Amino acid sequence: MQNQKHPIKERILRLPEVIKTTGLSRSTIYSHIKKELFPKHINLGARCVGWIESEIDDWIQSRIKKSRS
Repeated sequence: MQNQKHPIKERILRLPEVIKTTGLSRSTIYSHIKKELFPKHINLGARCVGWIESEIDDWIQSRIKKSRS
């Protein structure tokens, strides 16, 4: 029997990549998180956080849909 693997592999993005992907500034990202308008980061260690790539992608898609309605 074959080992079943997850078809989707999650990636963790660090802040510079989130900024590049979304076009938002650091302060805007954290402001949106505080207002619950942006995916919350996950703790990776002492003073180290990241975002789940699929959650960022979903957020971008929701912004596109909202702008087109």
